[in-house]
Amino acid sequence: MHLYFMGICGTAMGNVALMMRELGHEVSGSDTGIYPPMSDLLRDADVEILDGWDPERLAALKPDRVVVGNAISRGNPEIEWLLATRALPIVSLPALLSETTLSTRQPIVITGTHGKTTTSALTAFLLREHRGDPGWLVGGVPRDLPNGAHAGEAGRPFVIEGDEYDSAFFDKRSKFVHYQPRILAINNLEFDHGDIFRDLADIQRSFSHVIRLVPRNGFILYNGDEENLRPLLPVDWCSCYSVGVGKDCDLRIENFKENAQGASFTLRWRGTLWDKVSWPLHGLYNARNAAVALLAAGLALKPDDPFCPLDVTALAKYQGVKRRQECLLDVTNLTILEDFGHHPTAVAQVLESLRNRYPGHRITACFEPRSNTGATNIFQERFTDALALADAVYLGPVFRGDRYTDDKRLNTKVMADVLKERGVCAGAFGDFDSLLTELCEATRQKQERPRCVVFFSNGGFGGIHHRFATEMTTFNTAVT
Repeated sequence: MHLYFMGICGTAMGNVALMMRELGHEVSGSDTGIYPPMSDLLRDADVEILDGWDPERLAALKPDRVVVGNAISRGNPEIEWLLATRALPIVSLPALLSETTLSTRQPIVITGTHGKTTTSALTAFLLREHRGDPGWLVGGVPRDLPNGAHAGEAGRPFVIEGDEYDSAFFDKRSKFVHYQPRILAINNLEFDHGDIFRDLADIQRSFSHVIRLVPRNGFILYNGDEENLRPLLPVDWCSCYSVGVGKDCDLRIENFKENAQGASFTLRWRGTLWDKVSWPLHGLYNARNAAVALLAAGLALKPDDPFCPLDVTALAKYQGVKRRQECLLDVTNLTILEDFGHHPTAVAQVLESLRNRYPGHRITACFEPRSNTGATNIFQERFTDALALADAVYLGPVFRGDRYTDDKRLNTKVMADVLKERGVCAGAFGDFDSLLTELCEATRQKQERPRCVVFFSNGGFGGIHHRFATEMTTFNTAVT
Protein backbone atom coordinates (compact mmCIF):
# COMPACT_ATOMS: atom_id res chain seq x y z
CA MET A 1 0.00 0.00 0.00
CA HIS A 2 1.25 3.48 -0.88
CA LEU A 3 0.69 5.92 2.00
CA TYR A 4 1.06 9.67 1.50
CA PHE A 5 1.59 11.72 4.67
CA MET A 6 0.55 15.38 4.74
CA GLY A 7 2.83 17.09 7.27
CA ILE A 8 5.33 14.25 7.19
CA CYS A 9 8.14 16.06 9.03
CA GLY A 10 6.24 16.43 12.29
CA THR A 11 7.55 14.22 15.09
CA ALA A 12 4.50 11.94 15.27
CA MET A 13 3.84 11.90 11.52
CA GLY A 14 7.48 11.22 10.67
CA ASN A 15 7.84 8.43 13.22
CA VAL A 16 4.65 6.72 12.01
CA ALA A 17 5.81 7.11 8.40
CA LEU A 18 9.04 5.33 9.35
CA MET A 19 7.05 2.61 11.11
CA MET A 20 4.83 2.10 8.05
CA ARG A 21 8.00 1.80 5.97
CA GLU A 22 9.23 -0.82 8.45
CA LEU A 23 5.99 -2.73 7.89
CA GLY A 24 6.66 -2.84 4.15
CA HIS A 25 4.44 -0.03 2.85
CA GLU A 26 5.54 2.47 0.21
CA VAL A 27 5.68 5.87 1.90
CA SER A 28 5.93 9.45 0.66
CA GLY A 29 4.72 12.79 1.94
CA SER A 30 4.66 16.55 1.75
CA ASP A 31 5.50 19.35 4.16
CA THR A 32 6.87 22.86 4.47
CA GLY A 33 9.88 23.74 6.58
CA ILE A 34 11.71 20.50 5.82
CA TYR A 35 14.72 20.21 8.13
CA PRO A 36 16.75 17.66 10.16
CA PRO A 37 16.65 15.46 12.07
CA MET A 38 13.34 14.03 10.86
CA SER A 39 14.03 14.80 7.19
CA ASP A 40 17.33 12.91 7.36
CA LEU A 41 15.75 9.91 9.07
CA LEU A 42 13.00 9.73 6.46
CA ARG A 43 15.36 9.99 3.51
CA ASP A 44 17.65 7.35 5.00
CA ALA A 45 14.61 5.04 4.96
CA ASP A 46 13.96 5.82 1.26
CA VAL A 47 10.91 7.97 2.03
CA GLU A 48 10.31 10.65 -0.58
CA ILE A 49 9.69 14.11 0.94
CA LEU A 50 8.01 16.68 -1.31
CA ASP A 51 8.32 20.39 -0.58
CA GLY A 52 5.08 22.33 -0.22
CA TRP A 53 1.54 21.51 -1.29
CA ASP A 54 0.67 20.61 -4.89
CA PRO A 55 -2.66 18.97 -5.84
CA GLU A 56 -1.50 18.09 -9.37
CA ARG A 57 1.57 16.35 -8.01
CA LEU A 58 -0.58 14.45 -5.49
CA ALA A 59 -2.99 13.39 -8.24
CA ALA A 60 -0.10 12.07 -10.34
CA LEU A 61 1.28 10.03 -7.42
CA LYS A 62 -2.05 8.22 -6.91
CA PRO A 63 -1.37 6.92 -3.37
CA ASP A 64 -3.77 4.39 -1.89
CA ARG A 65 -4.44 6.59 1.14
CA VAL A 66 -3.64 10.13 2.26
CA VAL A 67 -2.78 10.44 5.94
CA VAL A 68 -3.71 13.88 7.27
CA GLY A 69 -1.85 15.24 10.30
CA ASN A 70 -3.69 17.38 12.85
CA ALA A 71 -1.55 20.40 11.91
CA ILE A 72 -3.25 20.41 8.49
CA SER A 73 -6.39 22.54 8.17
CA ARG A 74 -8.96 23.69 5.65
CA GLY A 75 -7.48 26.02 3.04
CA ASN A 76 -4.54 23.73 2.35
CA PRO A 77 -4.46 23.27 -1.46
CA GLU A 78 -4.07 19.50 -1.29
CA ILE A 79 -6.92 19.18 1.22
CA GLU A 80 -9.24 21.36 -0.83
CA TRP A 81 -8.52 19.27 -3.94
CA LEU A 82 -9.11 16.03 -2.03
CA LEU A 83 -12.42 17.27 -0.65
CA ALA A 84 -13.58 18.63 -3.99
CA THR A 85 -12.72 15.58 -6.08
CA ARG A 86 -12.97 12.71 -3.56
CA ALA A 87 -10.28 11.20 -5.76
CA LEU A 88 -8.32 9.61 -2.90
CA PRO A 89 -9.36 8.31 0.53
CA ILE A 90 -8.14 10.30 3.54
CA VAL A 91 -7.49 9.06 7.06
CA SER A 92 -6.26 10.61 10.30
CA LEU A 93 -2.99 9.43 11.81
CA PRO A 94 -4.66 7.82 14.87
CA ALA A 95 -7.15 5.97 12.67
CA LEU A 96 -4.32 4.67 10.48
CA LEU A 97 -2.48 3.37 13.56
CA SER A 98 -5.63 1.67 14.80
CA GLU A 99 -6.26 -0.09 11.50
CA THR A 100 -2.72 -1.10 10.53
CA THR A 101 -0.97 -1.78 13.83
CA LEU A 102 -2.89 -1.61 17.08
CA SER A 103 -5.65 -4.01 16.10
CA THR A 104 -3.13 -6.88 16.00
CA ARG A 105 -1.16 -5.97 19.12
CA GLN A 106 -1.71 -5.43 22.86
CA PRO A 107 -1.82 -1.63 23.24
CA ILE A 108 -0.52 0.03 26.39
CA VAL A 109 -1.87 3.57 26.11
CA ILE A 110 -0.16 6.20 28.28
CA THR A 111 -2.30 9.30 28.81
CA GLY A 112 -2.43 12.40 31.01
CA THR A 113 -1.78 16.13 30.90
CA HIS A 114 1.90 15.65 31.80
CA GLY A 115 4.47 12.87 31.63
CA LYS A 116 3.15 10.92 28.65
CA THR A 117 6.39 10.89 26.69
CA THR A 118 8.62 9.97 29.62
CA THR A 119 6.27 7.23 30.86
CA SER A 120 5.77 5.78 27.36
CA ALA A 121 9.51 5.65 26.69
CA LEU A 122 10.13 4.17 30.15
CA THR A 123 7.47 1.46 29.73
CA ALA A 124 8.93 0.40 26.37
CA PHE A 125 12.43 0.45 27.87
CA LEU A 126 11.37 -1.79 30.77
CA LEU A 127 9.64 -4.25 28.46
CA ARG A 128 12.77 -4.50 26.30
CA GLU A 129 14.91 -5.00 29.39
CA HIS A 130 12.64 -7.88 30.48
CA ARG A 131 12.44 -9.46 27.00
CA GLY A 132 8.92 -8.20 26.35
CA ASP A 133 9.81 -7.34 22.72
CA PRO A 134 7.41 -4.40 22.47
CA GLY A 135 6.49 -2.04 19.71
CA TRP A 136 6.20 1.63 20.59
CA LEU A 137 5.36 5.13 19.43
CA VAL A 138 6.86 7.91 21.54
CA GLY A 139 6.26 11.60 20.90
CA GLY A 140 9.78 12.72 21.81
CA VAL A 141 13.35 11.52 21.33
CA PRO A 142 14.03 8.66 23.80
CA ARG A 143 17.63 8.15 24.82
CA ASP A 144 17.17 4.47 25.71
CA LEU A 145 15.36 3.27 22.59
CA PRO A 146 16.86 3.05 19.09
CA ASN A 147 14.21 5.39 17.67
CA GLY A 148 10.87 7.01 18.40
CA ALA A 149 8.76 4.29 16.77
CA HIS A 150 8.97 0.55 16.23
CA ALA A 151 6.19 -1.70 14.92
CA GLY A 152 7.11 -4.78 16.95
CA GLU A 153 5.46 -8.12 16.27
CA ALA A 154 1.78 -8.97 16.09
CA GLY A 155 0.44 -10.15 19.44
CA ARG A 156 3.11 -8.31 21.42
CA PRO A 157 2.68 -5.24 23.68
CA PHE A 158 2.66 -1.92 21.87
CA VAL A 159 3.32 1.18 23.99
CA ILE A 160 1.79 4.36 22.62
CA GLU A 161 1.59 7.91 23.89
CA GLY A 162 -2.12 8.68 24.08
CA ASP A 163 -2.67 12.36 23.37
CA GLU A 164 -5.98 14.01 24.31
CA TYR A 165 -5.61 16.52 21.47
CA ASP A 166 -7.88 16.14 18.43
CA SER A 167 -7.14 13.69 15.62
CA ALA A 168 -7.57 15.82 12.49
CA PHE A 169 -9.53 18.78 11.17
CA PHE A 170 -12.32 16.35 10.22
CA ASP A 171 -12.11 14.24 13.39
CA LYS A 172 -12.23 16.33 16.56
CA ARG A 173 -12.15 13.33 18.89
CA SER A 174 -9.10 12.89 21.10
CA LYS A 175 -6.41 10.77 19.47
CA PHE A 176 -6.48 8.19 22.26
CA VAL A 177 -10.03 7.03 21.50
CA HIS A 178 -8.60 5.29 18.41
CA TYR A 179 -5.95 3.34 20.33
CA GLN A 180 -7.85 0.28 21.62
CA PRO A 181 -6.23 0.18 25.09
CA ARG A 182 -5.63 -3.17 26.74
CA ILE A 183 -3.75 -1.34 29.49
CA LEU A 184 -4.64 2.33 30.03
CA ALA A 185 -2.49 4.57 32.21
CA ILE A 186 -3.65 8.05 33.26
CA ASN A 187 -0.81 9.99 34.87
CA ASN A 188 -2.88 13.07 35.74
CA LEU A 189 -5.70 15.21 34.42
CA GLU A 190 -5.80 19.00 34.30
CA PHE A 191 -7.32 21.65 32.11
CA ASP A 192 -5.24 22.28 28.99
CA HIS A 193 -5.68 22.79 25.24
CA GLY A 194 -8.07 25.70 25.69
CA ASP A 195 -8.28 25.97 21.89
CA ILE A 196 -10.31 22.74 21.65
CA PHE A 197 -11.67 22.07 25.18
CA ARG A 198 -14.12 24.41 26.89
CA ASP A 199 -13.25 23.57 30.48
CA LEU A 200 -12.07 20.80 32.80
CA ALA A 201 -15.38 18.94 32.52
CA ASP A 202 -14.95 18.83 28.74
CA ILE A 203 -11.54 17.16 29.12
CA GLN A 204 -12.89 14.76 31.76
CA ARG A 205 -15.61 13.79 29.28
CA SER A 206 -13.00 12.93 26.66
CA PHE A 207 -11.03 10.81 29.14
CA SER A 208 -14.24 9.03 30.09
CA HIS A 209 -14.53 7.93 26.46
CA VAL A 210 -11.16 6.16 26.43
CA ILE A 211 -11.85 4.65 29.87
CA ARG A 212 -14.97 3.01 28.44
CA LEU A 213 -12.87 1.31 25.75
CA VAL A 214 -10.82 -0.82 28.19
CA PRO A 215 -12.02 -4.45 28.04
CA ARG A 216 -12.95 -6.58 31.03
CA ASN A 217 -9.62 -8.40 30.82
CA GLY A 218 -7.76 -5.09 30.63
CA PHE A 219 -6.32 -2.76 33.28
CA ILE A 220 -6.50 0.91 34.19
CA LEU A 221 -3.61 2.43 36.13
CA TYR A 222 -4.19 5.92 37.44
CA ASN A 223 -2.81 8.66 39.66
CA GLY A 224 -4.46 8.07 43.01
CA ASP A 225 -3.46 11.56 44.19
CA GLU A 226 -5.26 13.34 41.33
CA GLU A 227 -8.52 14.91 42.48
CA ASN A 228 -9.73 15.47 38.91
CA LEU A 229 -9.77 11.70 38.30
CA ARG A 230 -12.02 10.87 41.26
CA PRO A 231 -15.28 11.37 39.30
CA LEU A 232 -14.02 8.92 36.65
CA LEU A 233 -12.20 6.13 38.49
CA PRO A 234 -12.25 3.40 39.55
CA VAL A 235 -14.77 1.62 37.31
CA ASP A 236 -16.36 -1.79 37.84
CA TRP A 237 -15.77 -3.47 34.46
CA CYS A 238 -11.99 -4.00 34.68
CA SER A 239 -9.15 -4.04 37.21
CA CYS A 240 -8.12 -0.53 38.33
CA TYR A 241 -4.94 0.17 40.29
CA SER A 242 -4.01 3.52 41.81
CA VAL A 243 -0.45 4.85 42.04
CA GLY A 244 0.79 7.72 44.22
CA VAL A 245 1.87 8.89 47.65
CA GLY A 246 -1.56 8.66 49.29
CA LYS A 247 -2.06 6.02 51.96
CA ASP A 248 -4.91 4.40 49.98
CA CYS A 249 -2.93 3.95 46.75
CA ASP A 250 -2.39 0.36 45.59
CA LEU A 251 1.19 1.11 44.56
CA ARG A 252 2.54 3.66 46.99
CA ILE A 253 5.64 5.86 46.66
CA GLU A 254 7.38 6.48 49.98
CA ASN A 255 10.56 8.12 51.30
CA PHE A 256 11.17 10.22 48.18
CA LYS A 257 14.49 12.07 48.21
CA GLU A 258 16.53 13.81 45.51
CA ASN A 259 19.83 15.57 45.04
CA ALA A 260 22.02 16.66 42.14
CA GLN A 261 22.78 13.03 41.19
CA GLY A 262 19.19 11.78 41.00
CA ALA A 263 16.42 10.50 43.24
CA SER A 264 15.55 7.57 45.47
CA PHE A 265 12.24 6.24 46.75
CA THR A 266 10.53 3.12 48.04
CA LEU A 267 7.66 1.28 46.32
CA ARG A 268 5.09 -0.56 48.42
CA TRP A 269 2.29 -2.70 46.94
CA ARG A 270 -0.78 -2.72 49.21
CA GLY A 271 1.38 -2.49 52.30
CA THR A 272 4.04 -4.98 51.17
CA LEU A 273 7.52 -3.74 50.27
CA TRP A 274 8.23 -4.10 46.55
CA ASP A 275 11.68 -2.58 46.27
CA LYS A 276 13.82 0.51 46.70
CA VAL A 277 14.64 2.59 43.63
CA SER A 278 17.65 4.79 42.93
CA TRP A 279 17.86 6.38 39.50
CA PRO A 280 19.22 9.45 37.69
CA LEU A 281 15.90 11.18 37.02
CA HIS A 282 14.56 13.89 39.30
CA GLY A 283 11.23 14.99 40.70
CA LEU A 284 8.39 13.23 42.51
CA TYR A 285 6.41 13.37 39.28
CA ASN A 286 9.05 11.21 37.58
CA ALA A 287 8.94 8.76 40.48
CA ARG A 288 5.21 8.39 39.78
CA ASN A 289 5.98 7.95 36.05
CA ALA A 290 8.38 5.15 36.99
CA ALA A 291 5.84 3.43 39.24
CA VAL A 292 3.18 3.53 36.51
CA ALA A 293 5.65 2.20 33.91
CA LEU A 294 6.78 -0.66 36.18
CA LEU A 295 3.19 -1.68 36.87
CA ALA A 296 2.16 -1.40 33.20
CA ALA A 297 5.13 -3.43 31.98
CA GLY A 298 4.57 -6.08 34.67
CA LEU A 299 0.90 -6.50 33.76
CA ALA A 300 1.76 -6.68 30.06
CA LEU A 301 4.21 -9.51 30.71
CA LYS A 302 2.02 -11.40 33.17
CA PRO A 303 -1.61 -10.21 32.96
CA ASP A 304 -2.96 -13.13 35.04
CA ASP A 305 -0.96 -11.97 38.04
CA PRO A 306 -2.42 -8.83 39.66
CA PHE A 307 1.04 -7.91 40.84
CA CYS A 308 4.06 -8.92 38.80
CA PRO A 309 7.03 -7.09 40.34
CA LEU A 310 9.76 -6.34 37.84
CA ASP A 311 13.42 -5.97 38.65
CA VAL A 312 13.78 -2.24 39.34
CA THR A 313 17.57 -2.18 38.93
CA ALA A 314 17.12 -1.43 35.22
CA LEU A 315 15.95 2.07 36.23
CA ALA A 316 19.45 2.93 37.41
CA LYS A 317 20.63 3.15 33.80
CA TYR A 318 17.56 4.86 32.35
CA GLN A 319 18.53 8.14 30.66
CA GLY A 320 15.14 9.62 29.90
CA VAL A 321 13.95 11.68 26.95
CA LYS A 322 15.64 14.60 25.27
CA ARG A 323 14.41 18.07 26.20
CA ARG A 324 13.21 16.91 29.61
CA GLN A 325 15.60 18.71 31.97
CA GLU A 326 18.30 18.02 29.40
CA CYS A 327 21.66 19.44 30.46
CA LEU A 328 23.19 21.73 27.83
CA LEU A 329 26.14 22.88 29.96
CA ASP A 330 27.47 22.04 33.40
CA VAL A 331 30.57 23.95 34.47
CA THR A 332 31.74 25.57 37.66
CA ASN A 333 29.08 27.97 38.93
CA LEU A 334 26.74 27.46 35.95
CA THR A 335 24.28 24.76 34.87
CA ILE A 336 22.08 25.21 31.80
CA LEU A 337 19.02 23.00 31.25
CA GLU A 338 16.33 22.68 28.58
CA ASP A 339 12.83 21.49 29.46
CA PHE A 340 9.68 20.88 27.42
CA GLY A 341 7.45 22.33 30.16
CA HIS A 342 4.59 24.41 28.75
CA HIS A 343 1.86 23.98 31.41
CA PRO A 344 2.04 25.83 34.75
CA THR A 345 1.95 22.62 36.78
CA ALA A 346 4.87 21.14 34.84
CA VAL A 347 6.88 24.37 35.16
CA ALA A 348 6.26 24.48 38.92
CA GLN A 349 7.21 20.81 39.37
CA VAL A 350 10.52 21.29 37.57
CA LEU A 351 11.39 24.43 39.53
CA GLU A 352 10.56 22.71 42.83
CA SER A 353 12.80 19.82 41.83
CA LEU A 354 15.62 22.19 40.89
CA ARG A 355 15.41 23.75 44.35
CA ASN A 356 16.03 20.32 45.83
CA ARG A 357 18.82 19.48 43.38
CA TYR A 358 20.63 22.81 43.60
CA PRO A 359 19.80 24.26 47.03
CA GLY A 360 22.65 26.78 46.90
CA HIS A 361 22.06 27.98 43.34
CA ARG A 362 20.33 31.05 41.98
CA ILE A 363 17.54 29.58 39.83
CA THR A 364 16.84 31.44 36.60
CA ALA A 365 13.79 30.50 34.50
CA CYS A 366 13.43 31.49 30.84
CA PHE A 367 9.92 30.88 29.48
CA GLU A 368 8.61 30.96 25.90
CA PRO A 369 4.77 31.15 25.78
CA ARG A 370 4.21 28.98 22.75
CA SER A 371 1.44 26.39 23.07
CA ASN A 372 -2.07 27.23 21.91
CA THR A 373 -3.10 27.59 25.54
CA GLY A 374 0.13 29.02 26.92
CA ALA A 375 0.05 31.91 24.45
CA THR A 376 -3.31 33.05 25.85
CA ASN A 377 -4.07 34.54 29.27
CA ILE A 378 -6.02 31.46 30.44
CA PHE A 379 -3.11 30.42 32.66
CA GLN A 380 -1.56 33.86 33.21
CA GLU A 381 -1.95 33.85 36.99
CA ARG A 382 -0.92 30.21 37.27
CA PHE A 383 2.18 30.72 35.13
CA THR A 384 3.07 33.73 37.29
CA ASP A 385 2.72 31.66 40.47
CA ALA A 386 4.80 28.83 39.00
CA LEU A 387 7.60 31.09 37.79
CA ALA A 388 7.68 32.88 41.16
CA LEU A 389 9.48 29.75 42.42
CA ALA A 390 12.58 31.00 40.55
CA ASP A 391 14.94 33.79 41.63
CA ALA A 392 14.99 35.40 38.19
CA VAL A 393 12.60 35.12 35.23
CA TYR A 394 13.08 36.03 31.56
CA LEU A 395 9.84 36.01 29.58
CA GLY A 396 10.18 35.57 25.82
CA PRO A 397 7.78 36.91 23.19
CA VAL A 398 4.41 35.23 22.81
CA PHE A 399 4.61 32.83 19.87
CA ARG A 400 2.55 34.21 16.98
CA GLY A 401 1.02 36.68 19.38
CA ASP A 402 -0.78 38.48 16.55
CA ARG A 403 -3.25 35.57 16.46
CA TYR A 404 -4.85 36.88 19.65
CA THR A 405 -6.59 40.09 20.61
CA ASP A 406 -5.16 42.11 23.49
CA ASP A 407 -7.81 40.81 25.88
CA LYS A 408 -6.95 37.18 25.07
CA ARG A 409 -3.15 37.23 24.66
CA LEU A 410 -0.81 36.37 27.55
CA ASN A 411 0.49 39.67 28.95
CA THR A 412 4.12 39.04 29.82
CA LYS A 413 4.68 42.64 30.92
CA VAL A 414 1.99 42.33 33.58
CA MET A 415 3.50 39.00 34.63
CA ALA A 416 6.95 40.57 34.99
CA ASP A 417 5.54 43.42 37.08
CA VAL A 418 3.75 41.01 39.43
CA LEU A 419 6.89 38.88 39.76
CA LYS A 420 8.93 41.96 40.66
CA GLU A 421 6.40 42.82 43.37
CA ARG A 422 7.03 39.34 44.78
CA GLY A 423 10.77 39.93 44.92
CA VAL A 424 11.67 38.05 41.73
CA CYS A 425 14.03 39.68 39.25
CA ALA A 426 11.91 39.59 36.08
CA GLY A 427 11.75 41.01 32.58
CA ALA A 428 9.51 40.67 29.53
CA PHE A 429 11.16 40.77 26.10
CA GLY A 430 9.72 41.47 22.67
CA ASP A 431 12.37 39.47 20.83
CA PHE A 432 14.81 36.64 21.47
CA ASP A 433 18.00 38.60 20.83
CA SER A 434 17.33 41.19 23.52
CA LEU A 435 16.48 38.42 26.01
CA LEU A 436 19.71 36.61 25.18
CA THR A 437 21.80 39.77 25.44
CA GLU A 438 20.49 40.64 28.90
CA LEU A 439 20.75 37.04 30.12
CA CYS A 440 24.38 36.81 28.96
CA GLU A 441 25.27 40.13 30.61
CA ALA A 442 23.68 39.08 33.90
CA THR A 443 25.38 35.68 33.84
CA ARG A 444 28.83 37.13 33.11
CA GLN A 445 28.67 39.30 36.22
CA LYS A 446 30.40 37.99 39.30
CA GLN A 447 27.91 35.97 41.32
CA GLU A 448 27.80 35.19 45.02
CA ARG A 449 26.01 31.93 44.24
CA PRO A 450 26.28 29.46 41.36
CA ARG A 451 23.49 29.79 38.81
CA CYS A 452 21.11 27.25 37.28
CA VAL A 453 19.37 28.49 34.12
CA VAL A 454 16.44 26.50 32.72
CA PHE A 455 14.71 27.20 29.38
CA PHE A 456 11.03 26.20 29.21
CA SER A 457 9.48 25.77 25.75
CA ASN A 458 7.57 23.21 23.72
CA GLY A 459 9.13 24.78 20.63
CA GLY A 460 12.51 26.09 19.60
CA PHE A 461 12.82 29.24 21.78
CA GLY A 462 14.44 30.85 18.75
CA GLY A 463 17.50 28.67 19.34
CA ILE A 464 18.70 31.01 22.08
CA HIS A 465 19.18 28.22 24.64
CA HIS A 466 21.88 26.67 22.44
CA ARG A 467 23.36 30.09 21.65
CA PHE A 468 23.46 30.87 25.36
CA ALA A 469 25.24 27.59 26.12
CA THR A 470 27.80 28.35 23.38
CA GLU A 471 28.34 31.91 24.67
CA MET A 472 28.84 30.71 28.22
CA THR A 473 31.20 27.93 27.14
CA THR A 474 33.35 30.52 25.36
CA PHE A 475 33.14 32.89 28.32
CA ASN A 476 34.13 30.23 30.87
CA THR A 477 37.01 29.10 28.66
CA ALA A 478 38.30 32.67 28.44
CA VAL A 479 37.96 33.23 32.19
CA THR A 480 39.77 30.04 33.13
